[in-house]
Amino acid sequence: MNDLEQLETWATPLIAALAPSARSKLLQALAVDLRRSQQRRIAQQRNPDGSVYAPRKPQREDRAGRIRRGAMFRRIRMARHLRATSNADGLRVGYAGRVARIARVHQEGGIDIAKRGGASIRYARRQLLGFNEKDRELVQSWLLNHLSQTAPLPR
Repeated sequence: MNDLEQLETWATPLIAALAPSARSKLLQALAVDLRRSQQRRIAQQRNPDGSVYAPRKPQREDRAGRIRRGAMFRRIRMARHLRATSNADGLRVGYAGRVARIARVHQEGGIDIAKRGGASIRYARRQLLGFNEKDRELVQSWLLNHLSQTAPLPR
């Protein structure tokens, strides 16, 4: 059983005990916090295990060369692309549409065409989204903090 499954087993009964409206509020706040965590990690150019992303392949200098020298995934980590959604049943942090395809190619290290009519390119595996120990601790602290505030005081 991996960390995510253990956390889910531990958290599911606690979250299920909440009213649907309280559950929705908690999960939305948690989704936003998890998205921020993912954004920070992508900005640091690190995989969930802490290793550094594989470097870019050398590019030919041209007008677009200035874009290639910056950090990878600058725009893909913005909140308008990296979505955090939730409802009373669960939460989701991920990509949608064309950005999801780009993210999936990098996440899995797949093959894609960089520009229309261009050659196929094999991209190195760079895990954009992932769950690490810090994220697990974040979820636990959120749940414990929320439940301790909403729990009735003992008499």
